[in-house]
Amino acid sequence: MNRISGGTARLRWLTVAAFAVAMAWMEAATVFYLRTVVDRLEPYQPNPLPFSGVFGPVELVREAATLVMLLTVGMLAGRAWRARLGYASIAFGIWDIFYYVFLRIMCGWPRSLFDWDILFLLPLPWWGPVLAPVCIALLMILWGTEASYSEDAGRPVTGVGGWVLTAAGIALALYVFMADSIWHLQQGRDAAAFVLPTTFNWPAFWLALLMMALPLVSAHWRWRPPSGRLPIESAST
Repeated sequence: MNRISGGTARLRWLTVAAFAVAMAWMEAATVFYLRTVVDRLEPYQPNPLPFSGVFGPVELVREAATLVMLLTVGMLAGRAWRARLGYASIAFGIWDIFYYVFLRIMCGWPRSLFDWDILFLLPLPWWGPVLAPVCIALLMILWGTEASYSEDAGRPVTGVGGWVLTAAGIALALYVFMADSIWHLQQGRDAAAFVLPTTFNWPAFWLALLMMALPLVSAHWRWRPPSGRLPIESAST
């Protein structure tokens, strides 16, 4: 397998990061405009996005389009499926973090990492303190970096057991974010849209994060160069 140089690897990483930061500004600006129109600069309110007129359908399609854009940049940056997923993960993580940074600059929200946010609307509303998605975003950046460079180095990022553990952690995290919406879904989809959670299951979330992080930590220590060089440096050797 041909390996790309360390300089090229860094350039790809930085290019994806630049795209993600620019996209984060566009996302934050769009959300800022939308929340101003519907009087929801503070998202922790019942019915955080009133589905009056075309706002609801347009917002749902916009969220889906956001995921397509992040996946597309990964497909363009990577040469094989693992690297493509890795770069998409890097883009998602950087985009998510800077989205909150730019919202803070634009409107002063979030005031802290523990402010509640409506994270996503598909397939049901996701709720959680800002700290939770930021932690996952940081993990996605680390995982994406490891995945993209391990592809170029010709080594697996994790085994089958690691993938299973990661998938289980993702499923648990998704459940934590949507637990209140799922619980109220039995009363109808409208009830799920109006639910306002009051507590966040931090123990279950930290367990989910640990499940997702363990395969990455294991891979890092298993393949760490003896000299202690970072993977981005060893790709040029």
